[in-house]
Amino acid sequence: MTLRLYDTATRSVRDFVPMTPGQVGIYLCGLTVQAGPHIGHLRSGVNYDVLRRWFAKSGYTVTFIRNITDIDDKVLQKAIEAGQPFWSIAYANERLLSATYQRLGVLPPTYEPRATGHIPEMHELIKQLIADGHAYEAVDGSGDVYFDVRSYPEYGALSGQRPDSMEPAADGPARAKRDPRDFALWKGIKPDEPGDANWPSPWGPGRPGWHIECSAMCWRYLGAEFDIHGGGLDLQFPHHENEIAQSRAAGHGFARFWVHHALLNLGGTKMAKSVGNVVTLESLEDSGVRPVEVRYYLLTPHYRSMIDYSPESLAESATAYRRLENFVLRAAEQVGDGELGEVPAAFAEAMDDDLNTSQAVAVVHNTVRDANAALTAADVPAIRAALAEVRAMLDVLGVDPLHPQWRSTDAGDLTKVVDSLVALALEQRAAARTRKDWAAADAVRDQLKQAGVVVEDTAAGPRWTLEH
Repeated sequence: MTLRLYDTATRSVRDFVPMTPGQVGIYLCGLTVQAGPHIGHLRSGVNYDVLRRWFAKSGYTVTFIRNITDIDDKVLQKAIEAGQPFWSIAYANERLLSATYQRLGVLPPTYEPRATGHIPEMHELIKQLIADGHAYEAVDGSGDVYFDVRSYPEYGALSGQRPDSMEPAADGPARAKRDPRDFALWKGIKPDEPGDANWPSPWGPGRPGWHIECSAMCWRYLGAEFDIHGGGLDLQFPHHENEIAQSRAAGHGFARFWVHHALLNLGGTKMAKSVGNVVTLESLEDSGVRPVEVRYYLLTPHYRSMIDYSPESLAESATAYRRLENFVLRAAEQVGDGELGEVPAAFAEAMDDDLNTSQAVAVVHNTVRDANAALTAADVPAIRAALAEVRAMLDVLGVDPLHPQWRSTDAGDLTKVVDSLVALALEQRAAARTRKDWAAADAVRDQLKQAGVVVEDTAAGPRWTLEH
């Protein structure tokens, strides 16, 4: 089955046909780093990480670009409030974002360009747009350069809006524009902005507009035309609409697919730093939720389905993941870690169906449910085969419990110590059972349970797990 993806531009699920056979180029709009990330941001990283992993599993060579917006109105405002250079604010939050993605098992991109590193490419695009009659310098002497929306007849096609019904673009004074909807490509120096937030340009010193940044970085790393452009639904307008307009007006074919993920809400409202209703990975870890459980929570719903966050829904998801984890760990005790196998056809079919992770996760749970019977029967060949399949599926999703990332936690480092102590207690329990001192044996078991250790008697002998 061919991978099919929902393309926002055509409002349809289409067969994915790469520009170059066996290769795929993806650009994902990254974060504006005026502050650290919350889990709404992290959904984007996790969803596109799964897409990238599935492409790789399907035999593609993936070039994955995820940018950093380090110069922007919001970054400059934070710099003014903190009394720090804008680049200091941006870099600190960029490092925090990178560390957070790493804790969630999000693979690093092929390259992660910063907007400030691509001013020359932005200048080239703007000059081309001016030469072709699609952009103009402001008439008020501000040094601003604007894109002429009326010059691009297809403006509004991505978002389904008509220019006549659009609100004015709020990135410059209306008096400087030919049309209130025209948007800024270059912003001249403003007296209320930090003095170091500008670069020389043919139109005078200033800084780039938000939208031109991504067009320039797409062009630099993926070429004038590429396979997939991704981002959140909230970026569809105006950001992605403006990217299309300026890139295609400059003669670029630009993105062949537009893949947008739905948002993560809290109490029915979009989780956003501006609203203040944010939940961070750090706060979840402090409450005892592991990063792998957060990742599982974010990837399980279909990427185009809205997530309404609540502690209860996260707890239910974590419990579901632990069932999968428990099988993998029990099976590995019996037959060893083994190698990753091939994913079942039903899993592949779900992933090829517009990256239907919800259905794919259901396939994993169904496989584990059936495999638990093999564990009970101590059917070694069946256990080994099921473990290889389950690990292959979980590896695509980035949540394989036997992956070094999920074994190398601080708690994991204590496993041998805890195992030795529990083994000693179990020896005492076994000795009590041998002499038929059932009260003493039950007392050991009860004390272990009070400590959060659940003992299960199996055909292969007693085994223990931590109670969740």
